[in-house]
Amino acid sequence: MENSSLSFYFNLTVFMKIGHYSYLAFVFVLLLYGFILSANLIIILTVLREKTLHQPMYIFIALLCVNSLYGSTGFFPRFLTDLLSDRHLISRSACFTQIFVIYTYGSYEINILGIMAYDRYIAVCQPLHYHRKMSSKNVVKLSVLAWILPTCNLTVTINMIVRLPLCGNNIQKIYCASWNIVKLSCVSTAVNNIAAVLVAIMVAFLPFGFILYTYIQIVIACWKKSTVVRGKVLQSCFPHVVSFMVYSVTSFSDTVLSRQNLDDINPFVAVILSLEFITIPPVLNPLIYGLKLPEIKRHIFRKFFLKMQAKCNPCRTLPVSKNV
Repeated sequence: MENSSLSFYFNLTVFMKIGHYSYLAFVFVLLLYGFILSANLIIILTVLREKTLHQPMYIFIALLCVNSLYGSTGFFPRFLTDLLSDRHLISRSACFTQIFVIYTYGSYEINILGIMAYDRYIAVCQPLHYHRKMSSKNVVKLSVLAWILPTCNLTVTINMIVRLPLCGNNIQKIYCASWNIVKLSCVSTAVNNIAAVLVAIMVAFLPFGFILYTYIQIVIACWKKSTVVRGKVLQSCFPHVVSFMVYSVTSFSDTVLSRQNLDDINPFVAVILSLEFITIPPVLNPLIYGLKLPEIKRHIFRKFFLKMQAKCNPCRTLPVSKNV
């Protein structure tokens, strides 16, 4: 049993042998990663550079984009390497680092969405107290809290998993996942299971419940107001609702997939379901907020696209002086 836990590598077994198509897949994934980086960076830079966007709602959107960069960078470089490799071995240290990054990414995401829901709740249901409750100090406190709690929780959880003696090294996924490693344990994992349930309640179910509660309150508050007011509230809340729904569906799919025996599932379907959680939110978030919120859309168009047009047309006709 002791020797079985001394393996320094894990083997990611879900990768399919697609032959020469691996190069095509590599190019596609590289372009996807490039789009995620550029789209999220555009949103972040737009919020940072425009003083009119230095408001809680836009700051939280920028944090959401920062988290997208964090999570995708923890996954895509390794995934791109695996696409061109015949062997899919990952060291224990790299594996647990990837677990920490991807799981904290998911926890940060739901926490930021929770803070954004709170922001919309105060703006709609308690508008007279908005500037007091969403002051600069409170925005900083909420942001720091959203990052600290998941970091502490995941640090404790991963430390418990690292100590487990393992009777195998095959992980049925395209990236390292904690539950897949726990299933390799040679000893009872009852304590780990209880800890996992407690962590799930703290980092997932509580934020989910809070978001649902805030939007129920927003709907009740808007029900009594005019159509114009309801339209404005819908315009500001719609992108957040879409982001929340996308995150809920993709995280649920990933959780269910981790509990299944992938030998009974089509490998292509397993890969697609594994990719959803780490790719769809980083792709859709900048599109949703960049296209649906007029303030961000206007600044993006003015700052980036008009500058690109000016560079493409440097030789514009100069005005003729009246004195000539």
